Amino acid sequence: MQDTSWIANILSNPFLRGLIIGLLVALVLWIRALFKMRQLSADIKKLREHLHTKLEIDSEENERRKAALDKIKQERDNLRNMVQVLNQKPGRQELRQAQIYQKAVEIMFEKSPGFAPAWQITLKEAEEEMRKAESGIIPFIKRMTTTAGSSTGSGEDSRKKTLELEEPTGN
Repeated sequence: MQDTSWIANILSNPFLRGLIIGLLVALVLWIRALFKMRQLSADIKKLREHLHTKLEIDSEENERRKAALDKIKQERDNLRNMVQVLNQKPGRQELRQAQIYQKAVEIMFEKSPGFAPAWQITLKEAEEEMRKAESGIIPFIKRMTTTAGSSTGSGEDSRKKTLELEEPTGN
């Protein structure tokens, strides 16, 4: 009986009764928080896995794009170097200048023969046309056929015109 009176004595004390009820509420809330933390931890782990997967996919895609960009830049640089090398070959500039002069002479004969200021205008027109031809606007074959086959005289006249463009060979 003394055991029950001791428990009854503790339960009859309002401070201890409030303390026990408070501890029980705290225990319930703590257990509930543990379950919630476990659930949130699992959610965080799941989100980290999703994020890791997404970053791997993005990284692979970025690497692929970077490799493609590097390849395209390399090709562009190679083509640019090739054009520079081809333009710097011996005789290339002279051939280009001869074609410009030939085209300018043809235009001058058509517009106004014997008129000196017309030479400057036609020379600029011919240079512009050659610039367009070099950039791909006028095909190379058309440029070559109009230069060689545009003379109106006989075969000897066209041969003389083309021979005039060649450099003298030591005479």
